[in-house]
Amino acid sequence: MNYKETIDFLFSSLPMFQRIGDAAIKKDLTNIKALCSLLDEPQLAFQSIHIAGTNGKGSTSHMLASIFQAAGKKVGLYTSPHYVDFRERIKINGALISKDDVIEFVEMYKDLWTLIAPSFFEITVAMAFHHFRKENVDIAIIETGLGGRLDSTNIITPMLSVITNISYDHTQILGESLKEIAFEKAGIIKKNTPVIIGEWNDETRDVFLDKAKQEGAPLDIATDVITLLKKNEAGDHDHYMVYSEIHNWSLDFQCDLKGPYQEKNIRTVLAGCLIWNQHYRDQKLSNEVIREGFQNIRSTTSLIGRWMQIQTDPLVIADAAHNLDGFQNVLPAIMNIHKGKRHFVLGFVSDKDVMKILALFPKDGIYYWCSPDIPRGKPAEDSQQEGSALELVGQAYPSVIRAYDDALMSADDSDFIYVGGSSYVVGEFLTGLASGYKKSPK
Repeated sequence: MNYKETIDFLFSSLPMFQRIGDAAIKKDLTNIKALCSLLDEPQLAFQSIHIAGTNGKGSTSHMLASIFQAAGKKVGLYTSPHYVDFRERIKINGALISKDDVIEFVEMYKDLWTLIAPSFFEITVAMAFHHFRKENVDIAIIETGLGGRLDSTNIITPMLSVITNISYDHTQILGESLKEIAFEKAGIIKKNTPVIIGEWNDETRDVFLDKAKQEGAPLDIATDVITLLKKNEAGDHDHYMVYSEIHNWSLDFQCDLKGPYQEKNIRTVLAGCLIWNQHYRDQKLSNEVIREGFQNIRSTTSLIGRWMQIQTDPLVIADAAHNLDGFQNVLPAIMNIHKGKRHFVLGFVSDKDVMKILALFPKDGIYYWCSPDIPRGKPAEDSQQEGSALELVGQAYPSVIRAYDDALMSADDSDFIYVGGSSYVVGEFLTGLASGYKKSPK
């Protein structure tokens, strides 16, 4: 098979959450353990850091990867989902796994994994572990896919566990309460392994404390360890001052990841760096390394999909916020952008409580309803109907790029266009741009 045939095989022959939703989730670790046994336990060949949480996992993972790269490490990075190319899921020092490596892995093992009957996600996790061992990485930053306790990534023995936050998402799988969701995320806490919690509240606090006590895991809360102050925006970077009274430490630095939610992720990563230095003094991350890591995240890790500025006149931002908590962080920042009219290109997947999300949006916006081109995509007409019930007025479109094209034609240079609602919408949008999209004449 060539690369396209290989990817088509993976997408079509394996249960895939992107395509079919809950039915693709295997609620135990049997398959991934069998796959890694078949591969002679590649997950044991490298140091790792494990990241879970409802929002911010991807940004946090990329920040940490950039910092360890600045320290001179060969860093594996596993994240999901991908936006444009499957290979975005598996990177080493920002370089995507090669097409030849993907083909080789599938050709070598596809007949052997038939009896295991794995999911798409289980195969990609096994492929990542295999690739990181093959390329002899120094450390791998591993992002969970969904949850934590029964997530396929949860067979690693990390040196540090990070849980960014807990909010409502995938409740049909993880539980209806924050306490239930926290229990699933807390499943990545390992015996005697330090853990950083980005945020907690009254419902989740005891879940984390009890699990950490049970495992003898030293636990720190980022907000207790770190005080972060945003000084100003410096062009493509935001300028911060951080200090920690507990650790008698301070640092002035710039970060090239923008977006209203990044301050929480930055604080969590900084706390992780401090705790790492406390526990692994022989691999200490210097101030210079941390500063360099934050300054060059996009270039060193090839991060896309988060608060991406596509153009300036009109200002176009694409962002992968996809649940209530995500939009509660994003919408205030959008409303503070001093532009003319606001145009929203929005599409969702069918298992989200869209009405609660749409209730956050302004009634004076202009809406372009679309649907990601996947079976789980919520029909654009359904989103239009729900938006209309909330006085959010707009048309429905047959594709993301058609919706964007109409927004771009309708917008003046002084206006603002937002593209989002789902990571799959952003992925389809970026794919359309990459394929040579040219806007229609006005």
